[in-house]
Amino acid sequence: MKKAIEMMQKIQVAIGGFFLMIFLLTVVFQMLSRYIGIAATWTEDVSMYSFIWAVFMGAGAMVYENRHFAFTSISDMLKNQKMKSVLAIIIYLVMLVFSVLMAYYGFKVTKQFWNYTWTNIPSFKRGPTWLCLPLCGITSCIYLLYLISAEIGKLTKGENK
Repeated sequence: MKKAIEMMQKIQVAIGGFFLMIFLLTVVFQMLSRYIGIAATWTEDVSMYSFIWAVFMGAGAMVYENRHFAFTSISDMLKNQKMKSVLAIIIYLVMLVFSVLMAYYGFKVTKQFWNYTWTNIPSFKRGPTWLCLPLCGITSCIYLLYLISAEIGKLTKGENK
C-alpha cells in the first residue's frame, strides 16, 4: 500500500512540475511577445490555469510528506510521543474534513464549468482546467487516511512511548 501511495505522490509531483514548467514558459513567452510587439493573448489563460494546476498538485502531494502549511508550536511543546500521535491524528482528521469538502465542491465546480470556454481560446473547455480541485481533494484524502492509519498503528503497537 505504501509503495502505491508513494508512486501516486511522485506522479502528482511530476504533474505539478510539468504545469509549473508550462507556467514559466508561457510567462517568458508573454514577456518576449510584448517586447517584440506580437499579440499573444492566449498566454494569459494558459499561464493562469497551469499555475492553478501546479499549486493544487503540489499542495496535495505535500500532504503526504507533512510539508503543508502547519503550526507546530503545540506539538513542539509536547514531550510524550503518544500525545504527539494523538494530536497528529486530530490534525489529520480536521484536514480530512477539508479534503473531502474540496473533493465534493471541486466536482461541483468542475461539472458547472465543464462546457464553459476559455476567454482567449474558445475551442478549449474550462471543465478540465478545474479537475485539479477534486483530484487534489481525493489524493489528499488518500494520503490522510494512510497517515491516520499509520499513527493509529504506532499507538496500538506501542511504538510511541
